[in-house]
Amino acid sequence: MVALVPAEAYGDERGAFLNFIEAQRAAIVRASFGLTEEQAASRPSASELSLSGLIKHTAEVELNWLRLAQRRPNEKQRTQETWGEAFRLVDGEAIPEIVAFWRGVAKETEEFVRTVPSLDEEFPLPPAPWFPKDGRVSVRWMLLHLIQEIGRHAGHADIIRESLDGKGSFELIELESKV
Repeated sequence: MVALVPAEAYGDERGAFLNFIEAQRAAIVRASFGLTEEQAASRPSASELSLSGLIKHTAEVELNWLRLAQRRPNEKQRTQETWGEAFRLVDGEAIPEIVAFWRGVAKETEEFVRTVPSLDEEFPLPPAPWFPKDGRVSVRWMLLHLIQEIGRHAGHADIIRESLDGKGSFELIELESKV
């Protein structure tokens, strides 16, 4: 899994965005490397966040942004009643299943980004106080936001993992490379 994106790896602006997003995805997934489902679901701090919950949440967040940009309904749209389920595994869900789902979302994101006519193409947002006031963003803005959002959660994942067993990102990269 990518940790640092080499300059020659991305080629163009679209590739740069996609590679930086993938590096952040990999960091979150890597934080669960070698843990049991129970360990990954644990919450070792005052936060409600767990590693498995972060994987699920970030996968669903990426899907939501993709569906907004595509102007398609989100098949995983959460309601107020189901919002909490986005942060924990339910109904027999397991990390491999959630990671596979996210990989599918990532593939679809890449296909969309590679084929959208322009990164300047805008799409509407639903009304919400946390969205930009004009209610529209570009695909470029969305990609930058995904880097920010997934990166923020990658930091959360690092802290949770270090709280569980003291392993940091670079140690996990080394362990993973030996498998």
